[in-house]
Amino acid sequence: MLECVLRVGAAVVTSEHTSPEKFYIEACDDGADAVLAIDRVSNEMTLTGKKDVPPSANTRPICGIMGSVRLVAGMYLIVITKKRNVGSLLGHAVWKAVDFDVISYKKTVLHLTEDQTQDNKTFLSMINNVLTTDGFYFCTDYDLTHTLQRLANVSHDFQEMSLLERADQRFVWNGSLLREFLAQPEVLDVPDPVIVMKPCRINGKIFEWILISRRSCFRAGVRYYVRGIDSEGHAANFVETEQIVLYNGGRASFVQTRGSMPFFWSQRPNLKYKPKPLISKNTNHMDGIQRHFDSQVLIYGKQTILNLVNQKGSEKPLEQAFAKMVSGMENGMIKYVAFDFHKECSRMRWDRLNILVDNVAETQDEYSCFLVDTEGKVLSQQKGTFRSNCMDCLDRTNVIQSMLARRSIQSQLQRMGVLHVAQRIEEQADFEKIYKNAWADNANACAKQYAGTGALKTDFTRTGKRTQMGLVMDGVNSAIRYYKNNFSDGFRQDSIDLFLGNYAVYETDGSTPLRIQKDWKFLTVMVSLSFPGDTWTETLAYVLFWGTAAAVTAAVIVFNGRDFVDAPKLVQKEKMD
Repeated sequence: MLECVLRVGAAVVTSEHTSPEKFYIEACDDGADAVLAIDRVSNEMTLTGKKDVPPSANTRPICGIMGSVRLVAGMYLIVITKKRNVGSLLGHAVWKAVDFDVISYKKTVLHLTEDQTQDNKTFLSMINNVLTTDGFYFCTDYDLTHTLQRLANVSHDFQEMSLLERADQRFVWNGSLLREFLAQPEVLDVPDPVIVMKPCRINGKIFEWILISRRSCFRAGVRYYVRGIDSEGHAANFVETEQIVLYNGGRASFVQTRGSMPFFWSQRPNLKYKPKPLISKNTNHMDGIQRHFDSQVLIYGKQTILNLVNQKGSEKPLEQAFAKMVSGMENGMIKYVAFDFHKECSRMRWDRLNILVDNVAETQDEYSCFLVDTEGKVLSQQKGTFRSNCMDCLDRTNVIQSMLARRSIQSQLQRMGVLHVAQRIEEQADFEKIYKNAWADNANACAKQYAGTGALKTDFTRTGKRTQMGLVMDGVNSAIRYYKNNFSDGFRQDSIDLFLGNYAVYETDGSTPLRIQKDWKFLTVMVSLSFPGDTWTETLAYVLFWGTAAAVTAAVIVFNGRDFVDAPKLVQKEKMD
């Protein structure tokens, strides 16, 4: 599951020339003469020709530009320095951005104070933290931000628009970084995320199987700091997943979505293994959920909600609230299905997942899929989507989505003439291995970006059954998640907010939120080290003193757990309440 980016430069290879005064970005297309000049002092951008590039400029090949960002030291240019081809879609090459460089417009940082220099280093590390998160893909000549069905139903005017203008902004992760470049739309292309693109063979027939997951940059963030929705109705960890089959000129597509339960709730880390989720008492939930589903129905058609959370314990109030709100909307386009995943599958009874799949089978048949024959005739359109969620919209959600997608591809391959009518997809051992591993990789990619580790329950996705080793690995990943969620996710959240433009840095700022003073509670854990005395009375006093100090410290930490976790410093307040 990977983010979309926009890329500057329509060429496969681009050159970047650096002089003391300007950056020159040259597209290496045959016959292309235009060069984008960026003034390193005024930040002004102009189109010029190759003849204006100084011979003394330092030149190197780059693969494109992610954009620019303002930090304490001034503007920085972010370029893609290395890429890798991952396949093609409908004849269009798809690339993965592998390496990046962040280049300062300013030639020195001597104008900064010591505090400003440190803040600038921290902001740079935040930008690099996002860039090194595996998952930026792009295409130079095809719009991958839209599904096959959306592209098939657009108007002629839409097709005439540039890729930048028509891109689905939900999935453009460097949109904020490109603000300075918007005056030069002729040099912008739209990249996109792709997970797996595999040639497959069944019955001697070769077809392309592609899985694309597009993660929304609206209300983006990490597990415990971004839950529910924002005031615009954007859900946390919203992902659109499209499964595509290409065979003999025909094509098929099946789309599903996932996203946090779309009302106002939070689950801030507080050092406890599983913080208690809280439903906001001061907001209009119906307004928020209505905005969310109005958008979903407009884009995807009918909606079937698959709520997989527990129907007891701390998750129960969330399930009840969600069900009540959906009922209150009285919208015939929206259907709500609650399925207690953990209860149904307890004691390794994973076959019981078929209860849910069978329950929604009729609805899935009604929704159908997008299918085009070899002559380009549209045989069917997808009329609705399944919107799945658990607490994180990761582990349980991915298992169910993979099962629904398998049922869809069974029908698609039969209708496209790859599978015989009596054949089952589960019987095709080679394809099953590719299919299961791809969906498990999809789960891991989504989970690493949101929760900080690979997904849980991927042993079931890969093998079709739960294993003891899988349980052990889930325990390891859960422990790692606990540490990251409590002690490093604040920095990750700040990194995402800075990258997406949710927080803006200004050169003239005297201070930044990075330098937050710790209050008295932290003094309780900053005590001097002492040693036992020479007599038993001194030793006893030592033990009593440090025993009491340790107890008081532990009590303060437990009682004020939220104050001791790594909390975001830049994030907007509405995300944290």
